[in-house]
Amino acid sequence: MTINCLIVDDEEHALEVIKHHLKQVPYINLVAATTNPLEALQILNSQPIQLVFLDIQMPELSGLDVVRAINGKSKVILTTAYSEFAAEGFDLEVIDYLLKPISLPRFLRAVQRATQALQPTPLPVQPEEAPEQDYIFVKTEQKGKMLKINIQDIDFVEGMKNYVCIHHAGQRTLALLNMKDLESRLPAKQFMRVHKSFIIAVNKITFIEGNQIFLKNIKADITLGETYRTAFHEMMRKKLMQ
Repeated sequence: MTINCLIVDDEEHALEVIKHHLKQVPYINLVAATTNPLEALQILNSQPIQLVFLDIQMPELSGLDVVRAINGKSKVILTTAYSEFAAEGFDLEVIDYLLKPISLPRFLRAVQRATQALQPTPLPVQPEEAPEQDYIFVKTEQKGKMLKINIQDIDFVEGMKNYVCIHHAGQRTLALLNMKDLESRLPAKQFMRVHKSFIIAVNKITFIEGNQIFLKNIKADITLGETYRTAFHEMMRKKLMQ
């Protein structure tokens, strides 16, 4: 990020001190330096200036008058030999208040404050809208009938030759599907094939004993097939507390 800045001070020596300090801050671009506050206002109105180093006691217009005139268009660091203006300066929401003579370390701290203030404000993260409940429609054994099944209600699926039996919310639905087709339609993060004849909802697992998988509220136990054992144990290993 490059910051365009302007120096305004009615003393040439004060201008030179700030110019010297600015050489230590490569990302600040000095657009202009002037001893005339009226000229400073013209520059501020004609060019994009993000930061102003501004003396307070100047002829014609004081630094505080300039702050009021720019009305927050640029960030301001006040520079002065008099501490009595500090309270009024901060009431005007200046970034910092530097007392002359200005040391380099104190100058750099003020610049750091200005840099932080000029960082773009990140857009607030909008909470993601809760997705609508996912579901599938399946053709049942009854001709012409299609049934809507909420995915979160599915406990497991059992393959039965030309049909699959979907166990969901205490019901059993026979559907004209094969296991491979249904497996591809179910969310991979929620369901896992554990046997050539079984797909289970992973979050319904209550415990595992040997090669038997037991599901919440399901009396039947599911056998873990040899072909699927490695992938299943790898998934379980990621969840294992040790």
